[in-house]
Amino acid sequence: MAKSPGHSTVEQWFKYKNWKWAAFQKEAAAAYLSGKSGLVNAPTGSGKTYSLWLPILIRYINSLPDKPTKQKTGLQIIWITPLRALSKDLFRNMEMAALEMNLKLRIGVRSGDTSVKERASQKRQMPEALLITPESLHILFAQKNSSEIFKNLHTVVVDEWHELMGSKRGTQTELSLARLRSINPSLQTWGISATIGNLDEARKVLLGMKGNVEDSVIVKAKSQKKIIVESIIPDRVESLPWSGYMGTRLVDDVVNIVRKGKTTLLFTNTRSQTEIWYRIIIDKYPEFAGIMALHHASLDRELRDWVEESLHNEKLKLVICTASLDLGVDFRPVETVIQVGSPKSISRFVQRAGRSGHQPGAPSKIYFCPTNALELIEAVSLREGVEKNILEDRPPVIQAFDVLAQWMITLAVGEGFEEKQLFEEVRDAYGYQFINRDEWEWLLGYITTGSPSLTVYDEYKKVERIEGRYKVTSRRVAHRHMLSMGTIVSDTALKVKFQHGKYLGSVEESFVTRMKEGDVFVFAGMTVEFVRIHEMTVTVKKAEGKKGALVRWAGGRMPLSSQLSAFIRERLSDAIDNPLKEKELARLQPLLLLQQQRSMIPDQHELLIEQTETREGHHIFIFPFEGRLVHEGMSIILAYRLSKIKPITFSVAMNDYGFELLSDQYVDMETVMKEVDLFSTLHLVDDIYQSVNATEMAKRKFREISAIAGLMFQGYPGKFVKTKHLQASSSLLFKVMSKYEDNNLLVKQAYQEVLTYQLEEVRMREALARIETQKIIVKKTNKPTPLSFPIMVDRLREQLTSEKLEDRIQKMIKQYSDAD
Repeated sequence: MAKSPGHSTVEQWFKYKNWKWAAFQKEAAAAYLSGKSGLVNAPTGSGKTYSLWLPILIRYINSLPDKPTKQKTGLQIIWITPLRALSKDLFRNMEMAALEMNLKLRIGVRSGDTSVKERASQKRQMPEALLITPESLHILFAQKNSSEIFKNLHTVVVDEWHELMGSKRGTQTELSLARLRSINPSLQTWGISATIGNLDEARKVLLGMKGNVEDSVIVKAKSQKKIIVESIIPDRVESLPWSGYMGTRLVDDVVNIVRKGKTTLLFTNTRSQTEIWYRIIIDKYPEFAGIMALHHASLDRELRDWVEESLHNEKLKLVICTASLDLGVDFRPVETVIQVGSPKSISRFVQRAGRSGHQPGAPSKIYFCPTNALELIEAVSLREGVEKNILEDRPPVIQAFDVLAQWMITLAVGEGFEEKQLFEEVRDAYGYQFINRDEWEWLLGYITTGSPSLTVYDEYKKVERIEGRYKVTSRRVAHRHMLSMGTIVSDTALKVKFQHGKYLGSVEESFVTRMKEGDVFVFAGMTVEFVRIHEMTVTVKKAEGKKGALVRWAGGRMPLSSQLSAFIRERLSDAIDNPLKEKELARLQPLLLLQQQRSMIPDQHELLIEQTETREGHHIFIFPFEGRLVHEGMSIILAYRLSKIKPITFSVAMNDYGFELLSDQYVDMETVMKEVDLFSTLHLVDDIYQSVNATEMAKRKFREISAIAGLMFQGYPGKFVKTKHLQASSSLLFKVMSKYEDNNLLVKQAYQEVLTYQLEEVRMREALARIETQKIIVKKTNKPTPLSFPIMVDRLREQLTSEKLEDRIQKMIKQYSDAD
């Protein structure tokens, strides 16, 4: 590198820090300073942020005039982050570097947590560098002077691009980038990513369809970060496993690991699990009070800030958290990470492992704590995935018309837009490269007059065409739109606060509206008593010594990734051929032997179907090992195809390994398999629509889509519309539009999202094609097997019973564990 003033300053800073350039950092800096755009791919904790921030500082230093001037340059650098917590951490590190180099570069943060005072200050004068979330960036585009705000922008960096790309927040980011490239064609665009398989596609999505992808670069770190994976293996495993029982029984082992290290992050997959683990540890080990904390998205910002600061300052020994601390937050005191339950994805596992040893050259250590015996197979699979550095793809969202409708209204609230120019700009975004004029005209009609069936209602007329430019002139429409922007739609959240004290966080309306005065629940690691609901705030008081209900949040279970599914099928083959190869499989030998004794263990080239009869009826268990979402769709299709052979009704249940068809009639599967190709991919989509209640599924999806697209207003702060009213309104709109409009893009999108995301149609098709090449083996068993028993338990969870779930399960284990 040439010794410019910027280079000299940064090299002096490196000497001061006693650091050295990593090879990939040098490569990224050289590419950036030569004017290129691109994508940096490097392990978590290897210095990805500085690979771009330092060359940005070099450019800034080199652009400084020889003599000081009072001229204000405005916004030059935007750094987009997916998490508010990440913004704060990045700000700390980026500002530290600038201050230690004696630079007067102003760095700001803009997110949902930014104070009104700070936003007003930014409106008067933007900082040179701005850390911002996708939603807050869209709010800037809704300003009347947005072109002026961005006119001096020369660089955009999208951090943790893999996390955004596969979601509608990624689509928001794509639209923002397309707009920024339109304002400044010479804009340099960079992404930063750690765990992603489809790197080339990620670069194309980042740079857009008109971007010069051939002249861009992908900078990959040559050396992979060492990740040490160790399983917490129980002393004994039950021969009939079920999900959930094992995790909390390993609390003593977990606490022993925590005590050996300086600071530990314990990751769970849900907010409810964090609350469970916090209560279990604090009840059994009260000495952890004051040195253990909770962190998840529903906790109040002040509580989360306190946890993050305490982590940085080494005041906490253990933090129990969810994905809220997944991403590149730099907590150097963290030595150890514990993952409770399968993360269902190798990429997610690697991402969380990288929270420990978060510095270049330091290894990361992660412990895997299984929540049931079969997850020990996933432990072996995860370790192999980490060793082979096999990461999942993140497919981008295509044709999200709800996000595009919101974007069009956002621009109309701001400076307005000229439709032909915006059409070409939108087609530059990867997710909308196939949009046609008919679809575009429908969207223009939707934002100006409402969809064809709503044109008589003034409420849906939001945008006006004035002298060829589309604008929002109504202050009411603009205000309501600003309150509704974003793509994350959930149940209405109510704040929780003590009677005479601080806020604790938020719970969902569906949980708290069932409560009456005096009811007790566990939240934020505390037991609290419900007092009342007033103006969308839940007032509580402490309820020490009482037992309470656990807060439940809506949200589906994470699906098993296709790569991890493949590894699990391979490890099952190992369990047959080489059971002592891995210590986890060795511990599973009693369970695996029982599976062999009662049925069999399928290898990679076999599909196992088990049939058994209990007091509940006739059970058919099928084990494709493809993940819960694929099994949900596959089970319903197979039930439909069987019902075409003879009239029969099934109830279905599934987990990540297989699914169950339960009926009061016996089906001879061996005969059926000879006569009918149950697993055919022919007419798959037609069979899906015939077999599932696709209309009901699409209706539920439509509620989210209509909220994003601005079709339904969810209410003002403190006066939110009740969830049941929103559901009723969206159902009515869906019914009207489906009946009277043949080409409603939002209704079409609802059906497409059911196929793509809820039933994973593409992956299901691939799974069925694989099954057609396998040997199908039907086994009739006298009792449920270790593979089928967990599916029965999952069905049990959905049923109402006066008995405790665990007591009921223990009776079943005793019943089915007796000698055959």
